[in-house]
Amino acid sequence: MAGYRDLLRTPGVARMIAAQLVARFPSGMMSLAILLHVEQRTESYGAAGLVLAAASVGQAVAGPVTSRWMGSWGMRRVLTLTLVVCTAAVLGLALLPLALPGYMALALLAGLSTPPVQSAVRTIYPKLVNSGQLTPLFSLDASLQEIIWIVAPVVITVVSTQVGTVQGLLLVATILAVGGAWFILSPQVGRVRIPRSRRAFGRVVLKPPVLLATVIGFLLIGAASAVEVGVVATFGHDGLEAGLVLAVFAVGSLVGGLALGHLPIGPWAMARRLLIVTVGLCLTMLSLNVFWLGGTLLLAGIGVAPALAVLFAITTASVKFSETAEAFGWAGTGQLIGAAAGSAVAGILIDHSGPTGAYLAAALFAFAGLVVAITCVRAFPDLRGRDPSPHPDTEPIQSVLP
Repeated sequence: MAGYRDLLRTPGVARMIAAQLVARFPSGMMSLAILLHVEQRTESYGAAGLVLAAASVGQAVAGPVTSRWMGSWGMRRVLTLTLVVCTAAVLGLALLPLALPGYMALALLAGLSTPPVQSAVRTIYPKLVNSGQLTPLFSLDASLQEIIWIVAPVVITVVSTQVGTVQGLLLVATILAVGGAWFILSPQVGRVRIPRSRRAFGRVVLKPPVLLATVIGFLLIGAASAVEVGVVATFGHDGLEAGLVLAVFAVGSLVGGLALGHLPIGPWAMARRLLIVTVGLCLTMLSLNVFWLGGTLLLAGIGVAPALAVLFAITTASVKFSETAEAFGWAGTGQLIGAAAGSAVAGILIDHSGPTGAYLAAALFAFAGLVVAITCVRAFPDLRGRDPSPHPDTEPIQSVLP
């Protein structure tokens, strides 16, 4: 913990972490807020699901695009434009009397205009700390983001069910605007300039480490989403146990990230972390007892944040600085698609074999990630004793020969 204290004392680091956490806090609230609001207005979970799907498609499509725009137009311009549009779309969802197509259109717009805060902050991090602090910073970031997934769903559920769904969406819009403004106005955002990428759009994802980060992110988040569906199916929407068990899963990830964040990242680092996740998720299928599930998910969670930290580090270390934001955009898109796939597969298996089917889906997603990490181990960069910062952008310099 002394190392993390020293890290947080580095100028700008604590502010960046806090600002991006608040700016990203609505990401843990928006889906649930939209689901509750649209279901109440249309009296149909099917309609609410279509609206959520539109928002997810928008986010998946926009991630790499808006991230790349930051190199062409500047971070603050892109973040401000997307923030204004996204906030307006959420306000429209809350206040306008809409039919289903209208809800879907505004949800798609909200997804397309989601501010690329995650790509921006992970592009800024290498400019804030020295090379020895970068891997622990990624681990700390991956760990602290669990706060979003622990607190945000509880807050939005209480507000939407006890006060009203309109108020719930207004709360999302308020935090989105305030947190986004805090992040955008942070001095570090104004100081970092992303050079314009000279490579064609999408080429960066073909680099083996970036492709691995996208694929494994898809599988890891797919496993986590299947767990969420399984826990809800086990204990019901109104069961206190469901919230507690999911909180334990997130706490495990938080603890794992803090405990393992100082370890150097070698080619086998991802496989070792995914092995922890896979073993924990396989054990969940032995019993649906609340204490057993809590213990096994605590174990599985210990590997989640450290695995994400590896994804962040290998992405940063394998690209030029001008490509970093787009690379993280592709990784984020992979995770979004993984979340949708994990939920869908878990739902299908629950219909056939009950809640245990969701834990089977989670274990299979994690095992697939482990297989990819093992079979592609040579494609993972060895960051032990190496600067994990992005490669500098260089240009040919014209010289006049005598």
